[in-house]
Amino acid sequence: MLSVHGRRPAAVVVEPVAKTFLKMGLTPNSVTVLGTLISCAIVAVLVPTGHLFWAALLSGLFTAFDMVDGTMARLRGGGTAFGATLDATCDRITDGVLFSVITWWLIYRYDASQWLIGASFTVLVASQVISYVKARAEAGGLKIVGGLVERPERLIIGLTGLGLSGLGVPFALDISVWLLAIGSVVTVIQRLVMASKDVGANDGVAPPAGA
Repeated sequence: MLSVHGRRPAAVVVEPVAKTFLKMGLTPNSVTVLGTLISCAIVAVLVPTGHLFWAALLSGLFTAFDMVDGTMARLRGGGTAFGATLDATCDRITDGVLFSVITWWLIYRYDASQWLIGASFTVLVASQVISYVKARAEAGGLKIVGGLVERPERLIIGLTGLGLSGLGVPFALDISVWLLAIGSVVTVIQRLVMASKDVGANDGVAPPAGA
């Protein structure tokens, strides 16, 4: 939802940063890769060492590069097909590392129940499936817009739960994981329903190579 409605308000902050990076000679692709590497390193180092609040705060800051690189591309006259592919790939890596590390924490440091660990694995899998459904549908000419829990909501809820847990708020991480698990499954179903109702849903497709 936020990915549809939240970009215009965020542009007030993002555009000046994007312009500064361009003046420094950075490219959108380099900002994409840099933001991904730093975000992954932050959670991979800080969460296992128990610095949950700082992991959430710093990861959220560098994950915001996801909006900066796209803005940089638009300011340069438009993005490229490779840039869009790189951006989507790096998003999946960042999400996978974040929720893998959260699951690691729940298992080895939090003494979580099997149900909570299962919910965390659900988030880890569903977060990838949500994005895949959209990508695969659009590759087939189907239109997918929105959904209950897209990437911005996923990161906000996950990082907020992680940060509050680091500040000692009871069950903050538990609640965020369960919200994401339920919301992510609902979003997968939502997107499949959107695809099934598209006007081109029943169009024929070419068989795979070698069939």
